[in-house]
Amino acid sequence: MRILYSHRTKSSDGQFVHIRALTEALAALGHEVLICGPDAISSPEDLGQQPLDAGAGEKKGLAGMLPKPAYEAAEYAYSLHAYQRLQKAAQKFVPDIIYERANLFYNAGKWLKQSQNLPLILEVNAPLAEEREAHGGLWLKSLAYKQEQALWRAANHILPVSTPLADRIRKAGIADNKITIIPNGVLQSQLHKGQGKSVRARYQLGNKFVLGFTGFVRDWHGVDRVLHWLATPQGQGVHFLLVGDGPAIPALRQLAEKLIVASRFHITGVVQREQLSDHIAAFDIALQPRVTEYASPLKIFDYMAQGRAIIAPDQPNISEILDHDKQALLFTPDQDQAFFATLDRLKNDAEKRTALGHGARKKLQDRNMTWAGNAKRVTRIAKTLLA
Repeated sequence: MRILYSHRTKSSDGQFVHIRALTEALAALGHEVLICGPDAISSPEDLGQQPLDAGAGEKKGLAGMLPKPAYEAAEYAYSLHAYQRLQKAAQKFVPDIIYERANLFYNAGKWLKQSQNLPLILEVNAPLAEEREAHGGLWLKSLAYKQEQALWRAANHILPVSTPLADRIRKAGIADNKITIIPNGVLQSQLHKGQGKSVRARYQLGNKFVLGFTGFVRDWHGVDRVLHWLATPQGQGVHFLLVGDGPAIPALRQLAEKLIVASRFHITGVVQREQLSDHIAAFDIALQPRVTEYASPLKIFDYMAQGRAIIAPDQPNISEILDHDKQALLFTPDQDQAFFATLDRLKNDAEKRTALGHGARKKLQDRNMTWAGNAKRVTRIAKTLLA
């Protein structure tokens, strides 16, 4: 098939990882994929040359200069420019189908579908109006919610990343037969066991007990919980390796100094995907201290691929991926003491850590929770729509 991939993502963090991984996997299946985004029209091979930069697009450009109403109006107006670019790309490429990563106030794919009668598959990673209102502030609330739901209704098929997210889409009146849940995944290359010893040597961790977290860190990830646990009697002598960067880092450094655990708190900065497996392999326990109720965290799949013992919140979007006591230990969300008690238990049980890690990796492989697997799922849906 000829797939026109539409998006409005400037950041080079987890969103970019998702775009690059899926388009590369679709191309590997033999599909012709043309990517049309805010920077350029490109192929999956072009994306492969772009390094990760977690700060790219973070409060830069118009978002940092305009008041919220003006910025949101500009977002909506941008759809016209994006549609014109997408239309030109479609004229040259002649796609069979449009695949779009949903964004707030972004209508380019919907308009192209309507003007050229092309099937539209819509990937939804979050309830964007709800998320913007909760975290970033939202001025044009009524318009945002109406636009988002109109986009959902216009799509021929919707791919939410979790069941809680699918439930929100159903509540907006979308028929269940138009919805297929496809969580995130890992690259095939990430199934190769990483070399944790080299990373441990780099940070002088040796045979220390190491907790780990990966990603672009914001306050809502709850990483401060880990530092508080390091300061408990059970946490003495344990080190915490944070693989990533983000706006929460300065506050976490200050907290580590206050709790007198700074010498056991190591921050790597941005790590490219090719080096991620080695870093995760250095963990004794991989952590997801907190997560939004509708997300499909990339880090969970990365942890599973490396066979790490995982601790994560016991909530629907996590428990549909990980079974408690089989592939992870799940704790009651938003209860620090539950998180601490779970860490205490797993730190002192090496046999359980090994069993959980083995179970997590096996489930990932058995269910084909890879981008290649996801590309095959997308292909089946696209073929059905074209038929």
